[in-house]
Amino acid sequence: MADRTDTGRLLARKVLQIEAAAILALVDRLDERFDQAIQMLLDCRGRVIVTGMGKSGIICRKIAATLASTGTPAHFLHPAEAIHGDLGVIQADDVVLALSNSGETAELLRLLETIKRLGAALITISGDSDSTLAQASNVALDCHVSEEACPLNLVPTASTTAALALGDALAMTLLVAKGFREEDFATLHPRGSLGKRLMRASQLMHTGNQTPVVATGTPMQAVVHEISGKGLGMACVVDDDRLVGVITDGDLRRYLSHSTDIVERTAGDLMTTDPITIQRETFAAEVLNVLEKRKITSIVVVDDDRHVEGVVHLHDLWRTGLF
Repeated sequence: MADRTDTGRLLARKVLQIEAAAILALVDRLDERFDQAIQMLLDCRGRVIVTGMGKSGIICRKIAATLASTGTPAHFLHPAEAIHGDLGVIQADDVVLALSNSGETAELLRLLETIKRLGAALITISGDSDSTLAQASNVALDCHVSEEACPLNLVPTASTTAALALGDALAMTLLVAKGFREEDFATLHPRGSLGKRLMRASQLMHTGNQTPVVATGTPMQAVVHEISGKGLGMACVVDDDRLVGVITDGDLRRYLSHSTDIVERTAGDLMTTDPITIQRETFAAEVLNVLEKRKITSIVVVDDDRHVEGVVHLHDLWRTGLF
């Protein structure tokens, strides 16, 4: 049993070493062709159509997903399905990114006529720069490997790993060139953990008729009705449409603990002046930080002129799963 375990570990280490070496070998091959491919993708006015068969096709799906999630519209096209009705996916403004280790994949070669007829640009990632596919390309990226990690040197292993890494290199270079930011990533991943952390107050706040707002001269009976009706435990107090204070459930309880003339008072009499506010661009994580530090449950969103734009409640943050 020990001998079998040792043998397995030796083989696993060799697999990892071969695949790591295949990726590292790409570093010195990055030349002007890579630059041309990046420029072609930046100039693309359509989508990037990523296509490949078999194991390469699986890698293509990952590359297309990475491109799409980082600001480059991309779509995977199965080459066999393409020649049976899906060729309409490719348009003249697209860039086709084709993967084939041999560069002679029959299903891909059948697409060449359509690609050339439409005038779409073609970038290939191939293990043979002299192959038919590479020679027909506008840009051919060299992705050959000296050996597969398979002991039989048959199963696509090192070659697919290298192709995936090169696809990531393209996507990440494009990301930087396009000025793609964390906020952009959050927009494309609204339900992911990063997307939640980078949600803006504008995406969480209660607006319009959901926002409890009263004027400074509003009688307290109407103020209580506004607070109860909107269900946020507070009301914004405005003067000339600008925020001047807030009244919370806590303010009402504290006043009633030492006075009984509340019905004779107005919002301006009981409000807390100069309340903490945020702006609509504030990140959800920052909003949570303010609420926790100030030990409050609601915060008012205002514009530069202190006009009330909405209210964010602690419960709104709970629903995001931030904590």
